[in-house]
Amino acid sequence: MRFCKNGIVLSTTLLLVVLLTTAAFAAKVQAFTGTVSDAMCGATHMMEGDPASCLRTCVNKGSKYALVVGDKVYTLDTSNPATLDALAKLGAQKATVKGTVDGDTISVSSVTAAK
Repeated sequence: MRFCKNGIVLSTTLLLVVLLTTAAFAAKVQAFTGTVSDAMCGATHMMEGDPASCLRTCVNKGSKYALVVGDKVYTLDTSNPATLDALAKLGAQKATVKGTVDGDTISVSSVTAAK
């Protein structure tokens, strides 16, 4: 009987370690360089005038920031005030965003002007 309990505990522990290791690798931080935009307009701004003004208007109306990388548009997910401020300053400019990707969304950990 004692062997069964120890075997179950060992199996459960091993399974937990495997799951945690897999999750750690799945959430790898990556860097993406592209143009800061908004999720509503993506690569093509709809309003007349400059793209930065359109971006600010869309964000003020509730759209999230986005990053256009080639033909791909990633929605940027962050509630960090410093990150949101950096995105506002880099509106319609090239930026490097670091974060974890889930589909078309990047959970942002940092934003810097692209070099």
